[in-house]
Amino acid sequence: MSRVHPTLLASLLAMLLVSPAVIAAPMQDAMKSADHGSVPRELIGAWTLVRCDNVYPDGHRVELYGPHPEGMWLIDAQGDYMMQIVRAKRMPFAANDKSKGTPDEYRAASMDSNAHFGHVSADGDVMHSQILHASFPNWDGRNSESHYTINGDELTYSVAKPSSGASEGARGEVVWRRVRS
Repeated sequence: MSRVHPTLLASLLAMLLVSPAVIAAPMQDAMKSADHGSVPRELIGAWTLVRCDNVYPDGHRVELYGPHPEGMWLIDAQGDYMMQIVRAKRMPFAANDKSKGTPDEYRAASMDSNAHFGHVSADGDVMHSQILHASFPNWDGRNSESHYTINGDELTYSVAKPSSGASEGARGEVVWRRVRS
């Protein structure tokens, strides 16, 4: 069973519990005006990442965040969510200063993590996602639909156009496990 680092969990929970007064006005407007669909009870809660792969047309898989990636997906009763995925073993910046990284360090930091927040809803076996902001800026404002399944405590869905590999015909496959207290 994958474990979530306590610091990651605390950061994610703090971000989820942020007061609406702290959220920027444009984001509040987007959240108020969004047509939020219903959120199935089975999606609500905390999920920990099991797998995040690209699957190519010939069937081969690429582990986007290496073996045993870590991540957390928190979904509240209104469908507001925040998600973060990271490579389990990442290289620190040599200068110990985020503003003084090398091109290779910046590239690795970008490729080794993925975070976004927004709203999720579902009807039947189709999940609807509205990403408000993402660490991959091309996904800001993105709306998508994907089929999902829940089998016991595991949720699986596909990403039709992942942030990497889409031009080669890849689709993302993501598996999460419900966190039980």
